[in-house]
Amino acid sequence: MPRVSATRPRVDDSPLARKIGERLRKARLAAGLTQTQLADPRYTKAYVSALENGLSRPSMAALNHFAGRLGISASQLINDEPTAWARLEADLLLACSRWDEAIAAYCNLLEAPQPSGARAELLRGLSEAMIRNDQAGDAIACATESAELFRAAHRDADTALAEYWVAAAQYLRENTTESKAILNAILTRVRAGLKVEPDFRARILMALSSNESLEGNHNAALAYLEEVRGLDADLDDRRRAAYMFDLAYSYRETGDYEAAVRTGIISLGLFRRAEAERESGALENDLSMSYLALGNSSRAAEMAASARARFERLDDKWWLAFVLDSQARIALARGSADEAARYADEALGLAQLNKNAKASVDALLTLARARTALGDTAGGLAANEQAAELARTAGSPSLVRKSLRDLADALAASGDHQRAFALMREALTAS
Repeated sequence: MPRVSATRPRVDDSPLARKIGERLRKARLAAGLTQTQLADPRYTKAYVSALENGLSRPSMAALNHFAGRLGISASQLINDEPTAWARLEADLLLACSRWDEAIAAYCNLLEAPQPSGARAELLRGLSEAMIRNDQAGDAIACATESAELFRAAHRDADTALAEYWVAAAQYLRENTTESKAILNAILTRVRAGLKVEPDFRARILMALSSNESLEGNHNAALAYLEEVRGLDADLDDRRRAAYMFDLAYSYRETGDYEAAVRTGIISLGLFRRAEAERESGALENDLSMSYLALGNSSRAAEMAASARARFERLDDKWWLAFVLDSQARIALARGSADEAARYADEALGLAQLNKNAKASVDALLTLARARTALGDTAGGLAANEQAAELARTAGSPSLVRKSLRDLADALAASGDHQRAFALMREALTAS
């Protein structure tokens, strides 16, 4: 599945952590408590020691606990830097993929008047959190304002980063023309010498590749990824894994399944090294489909089962819906239409529960094929109709094209060639 690559903000909170640790030690000694006494019953002596030495970052819950034990307010431990700590908390929530909490934290900070530079930074963090939380519409306004504020302050590198998130939001809205225009403008400045972050050029190229893939231009997508290959030294394990993942996807889309599998396995190893659980599961699911396309249903089933176990362990029902659909497709390829229908039904239920339009359409299309294979032509056609209606409602051109093509094929098979032809024309013009 193509996606816009993202990185987390690099937050250097060590000076603040050391200051808070020093205040915590002084307050503890003044209260006549040992580290063990301060920690009991919720925390450990080792944790208190790490905090006092600035080696660990306390959460607000921990600060409130220790302040209560010491008979002081948490603000006394933070001293004169509550805003700095609140900003740090927001950035850490973003870094930990806790999108809803990060959005709330950034919004709370933005309610108070902020210097233009600080407001621009908060808006950029908020836009990333919104994009990662599938709120692309709201993110566009935030990222655009952030870029304008940075541009007015002549902070060129920060402007480029904010514009990147504008492009990411446009990509999620499937406005690839606008997204590519923004990304190409940024890339021109980077190639001219603009220094942003070590891997920023690779991120831009990978984002352009994702846009080309969304438009179906898989050879163009591969060309961008080949350019990223030359920047491999600038990538950390997670970024290199993301690049290899996108490369594997593009190989699969161009029909080179052997290369897709080889590259995907490399990416999987890198993701596992980086402990990127969700990305690893997404890649396993993608690999299962590459193996299925190669005719290796056994290996496809192994990959899908591993992905399912991973997402069940993470309690990630959003991704689990996609994996269940993959298992349905594998079952269908093996001639087990009954099993395929069960998997597809389960995938559809999870997708609908989580308002996951793409997974719902995918599951309905698979269910349609399973029902048709079982001899239930009317049931298959009904599932196709439902998928097309849902795709239109979701407003996703790629989903509309896919669902209309399947519906047209089903109608042609049933003898309704006139409507099938009309739907194929609609699919070709969907944008």
